[in-house]
Amino acid sequence: MRKLTSRPETHFDVVVAGGGAGGVGAALGAAQAGARVLLVEKYGFLGGAATTSNVLAYCGFFQQGSEPIKAVGGVADLVLEELKILGLNCDPYRSPTTLNWIILLEPEAVKIALDRVLKAHGIYVLLHTRVAAASRTAERLEAVTLAGMDGRQRVVGEGFVDATGDANLSLVAGLPCRTGNDMGLFQAVTGPIRIGGRDKSVPIDRAAIIAGFEEYNKTGDYPTARPDGGIYTEVPRTGDMWWMMFDYELRDLSSESFTEAEQFSRAAAFDYVEVLRKHVPGFENAYLLQTGPQIGIRESRHPAARYELTKEDLLTGRQRADGVARAAWPIEDHAVPGMPVYQSIGGNGYADIPLDCLRAKGIDNLYFAGRTIGSDSGAYASVRVMGTAFATGEAAGRAAAGRG
Repeated sequence: MRKLTSRPETHFDVVVAGGGAGGVGAALGAAQAGARVLLVEKYGFLGGAATTSNVLAYCGFFQQGSEPIKAVGGVADLVLEELKILGLNCDPYRSPTTLNWIILLEPEAVKIALDRVLKAHGIYVLLHTRVAAASRTAERLEAVTLAGMDGRQRVVGEGFVDATGDANLSLVAGLPCRTGNDMGLFQAVTGPIRIGGRDKSVPIDRAAIIAGFEEYNKTGDYPTARPDGGIYTEVPRTGDMWWMMFDYELRDLSSESFTEAEQFSRAAAFDYVEVLRKHVPGFENAYLLQTGPQIGIRESRHPAARYELTKEDLLTGRQRADGVARAAWPIEDHAVPGMPVYQSIGGNGYADIPLDCLRAKGIDNLYFAGRTIGSDSGAYASVRVMGTAFATGEAAGRAAAGRG
């Protein structure tokens, strides 16, 4: 077992950029295929949206329907088993708002579970580290330059996986990227929050929330785009309220736009909790417990893949011999902030994701996982979720290790 305090090697079989569900899945898939694996993550912890953005639900593990039918297993089950050891039951939970099956999360448990699982598989992890540059020949990546707390270092790899969500590795490698959908528009960003101090003996009154925001939206500084009271549940173990009420239209991928979205989201969170305190029984002593370390990004860049999964593939539930993962989460389009539109997966309730969705167009040893896989705007609204990301990550890791 490598010690975290030792200097990293300069050569790995597989280098994975990004430590969210896709990156963790890729690292585990590659390690199980016998590869020496390096995973780099810009934050001081792993987990992706679950730990960076308060998205406290794994979506995509189960198909829609009256009973939960599992669509994702493999290395993702290793994570779920570790979460169970830490006190989460990880049973499928049917959202009363959307009727979709999810797995409820607690972020601190996710952080430590991922640390433990990756360590158990001998994966070298560098946190507080970004991919700053890449060197390549015409058709292959040769090495990446990592920027971390101790400066820059060059690491050579045989295979690479871009699981950054924002296609950062693909961008520095010079791969063409589409921004947003075909018209350059993005799915709305979101700002889920955690709320403490609620009287848990009083059921949450959705009608009161709706009425309170009808009043707030008349004069409030940050009117919500969600007229239905939002999506909320209780955080496992803590009992805090988890609430998704803030959606925001992202104009572009500039730092200025993200700064505005981040600051608006935090300011809105304080206002929204005050609405609960004034209008909703049981929240008289409520307080804002946590915003995410960053806002929840649903969409940014799409690097060029050898095949783009299509909306039609999902609506027909297309199954194929070259499938390496299943897309089971419904098409969840957030093109209009606060007004998600759902469309169910057709056929048997899932569609196969082929390996070519995970292969970079023009770079033979670069693979995609999670939000970076090839998909049109309709299919992307389904495959971007974390459960599916574990599956595409595992497949990408195995392929990058030469076991695809």
